[in-house]
Parts: sequence; structure tokens; C-alpha cells
Amino acid sequence: MLVTFSTDAHADITMFSDVALTMIEMMGHSKTVPGAILATDVPAALDRLESAINAEKASTPVEEENEDEENKDEPKVSIANRALPLIELLSAAADAECNVMWK
Repeated sequence: MLVTFSTDAHADITMFSDVALTMIEMMGHSKTVPGAILATDVPAALDRLESAINAEKASTPVEEENEDEENKDEPKVSIANRALPLIELLSAAADAECNVMWK
């Protein structure tokens, strides 16, 4: 399943549901789809997401050399990198005082 985040101040962002639901939870919301954040709550949600991402980066262990052989060639994309488009969307929504919705 895909989750699409939208606001009037930015282009839509689409993510796989597992990543999107993790970020929705990091923003302090329940993992319900569809959902929304009112314009007045967007700055707080952005702060919570950035704080959770920073905590995640600080606690991520160094990768071990003996990784699974079948996943060896697949690049690992951190949650911090996956969150960048959503952080940009939330920043634009906060600046423009717009609601954010996801479905």
C-alpha cells in the first residue's frame, strides 16, 4: 500500500505504507490512514519528526560486516534520508500555514 501526503504549499509526497506509518507515528499521530494535521499543529509535528529522526540517527548501530548474503547488494536507505521529502513538505506547510493530509 502507498500513502500520499499532500498540502496546498508543496507537491504531493508518496511513500510505502510501512515507512509512512512510521513517520506518522514519529509526528505524534496514530497510524490511521487517511489522516490530517491542522495548520496550527504542523510546526509541532515537524519538530517531533525531526527530533525522532535525530534520536534514530544517534542510536543507529554501526553496520556489521557479516550481513545477509541475499541482501548484500541492496543499498540501505536510512529513515533520515527517507524523511527528507516529508520534512520539506511539513516545512512548506508550516511556512504557508496550510493543513497537511495523507491518504
